[in-house]
Amino acid sequence: MGIQGMEILAVGVVLFMFMAVLKQFGVLEPMEDSSESDLELSTVRHQPEGLDQLQAQTKFTKKELQSLYRGFKNECPSGLVDEETFKMIYSQFFPQGDATTYAHFLFNAFDIDRTGSIRFEDFVIGLSVLLRGSVHEKLKWAFNLYDINKDGYITKEEMLAIMKSIYDMMGNYTYPSVREDTPFEHVEKFFQKMDRNQDGVVTIDEFMETCQKDENIMSSMQLFENVI
Repeated sequence: MGIQGMEILAVGVVLFMFMAVLKQFGVLEPMEDSSESDLELSTVRHQPEGLDQLQAQTKFTKKELQSLYRGFKNECPSGLVDEETFKMIYSQFFPQGDATTYAHFLFNAFDIDRTGSIRFEDFVIGLSVLLRGSVHEKLKWAFNLYDINKDGYITKEEMLAIMKSIYDMMGNYTYPSVREDTPFEHVEKFFQKMDRNQDGVVTIDEFMETCQKDENIMSSMQLFENVI
């Protein structure tokens, strides 16, 4: 992957890199027919909400939710995903880099309640946004990822932390090799585009407006709408 493409990844990386998690949980596999009327709950420690409620909260059908749950339960018999599991998944897909920090940021974006674990409900609601959500919903989700301290603003320090985590994860896959100051340069370009009033932070309105005017970012938002 060329360095020039990393500017697009500053927003689109959520979808691109999330492919690793989708494959690990069997989401990209063909769906099997199922006659189950509800989620299988007997063998898991955390029991998810019923199908009807999850169907109302997401854009998945009952059959799709059943398939997603089977993959989720196979990987996480307890019904919960901890941060170490996320790190393990990403390390498998990016063995030439260090995915630890990026996995940490992505885990926090899914762990809405800050409990230290991701329930099936959290997973499938986030997945629904990434795969089936509107452009506005996807960008809001991405903004939440970059707003590390959840104060409603993206600072240069937060964006630099995200960009460094992406470069660390890609490792030897980046070409040409990354200079030490490359992440900082891309953060500066990002803020030149996003920080409309030049106050040193990016608000969600600035983020939304700029992203929706960028054809490359908009194209990346549509990539996985028909994955499942």
